[in-house]
Amino acid sequence: MSVLFLGSYYYILLFTFCKKRYFSTMKIYTKTGDKGQTALYGGTRVSKASARVDSYGNIDELNSFIGIAKSHIEDEEVLRQLKKIQFDLFTVGSEAATPVDKLMLANGKSRLPIIISETEIEELEQWMDAFDEKLEPLQYFILPGGGKSATFLHAARTICRRAERSLVFLNESEEVRPELIKYLNRLSDYLFVLARYISKLNNEPEEYWNPNER
Repeated sequence: MSVLFLGSYYYILLFTFCKKRYFSTMKIYTKTGDKGQTALYGGTRVSKASARVDSYGNIDELNSFIGIAKSHIEDEEVLRQLKKIQFDLFTVGSEAATPVDKLMLANGKSRLPIIISETEIEELEQWMDAFDEKLEPLQYFILPGGGKSATFLHAARTICRRAERSLVFLNESEEVRPELIKYLNRLSDYLFVLARYISKLNNEPEEYWNPNER
């Protein structure tokens, strides 16, 4: 079953699904955000222009761009990794959509069934190391490109950086677990290395920014 995107209830419905394993019959539109406010996980209502909403909106955009890149990739191992990353981005987004004071329930249990940890960060590092062993060392900056799938991965990388910056900005006013920022920082590196690897798989030449060749 696909996750319905119902505006401000995106991540709320995600974890409703995780707990209940089904969605109740409901309309796509809710009308609750018509005045520019939305509900965070836990019920707090905020402006759609708030730093927290911006952060998980960027994470959602990143996830969508990874989905576009997947549609142009055939390597089964890479597709497996990207599917896992998309799952983990839902996990990151759900926590970004939850105020710190709502992370724990009254009974002392976590409101979120899963969270990002060092395990997911180390997984990205292991995948990167494996790709790096098959690539030529970098001598110059790479121009975004290298074929259609690699280009979308480069675009996803830049969105990942924006998502990371938005979490850092949020952290200046509201606490954000450091693992979330660290995960996005590592993911942007992974997407860069993967873009290079996919270019090599598809025999697409890399183009370099070499000031000496201007």
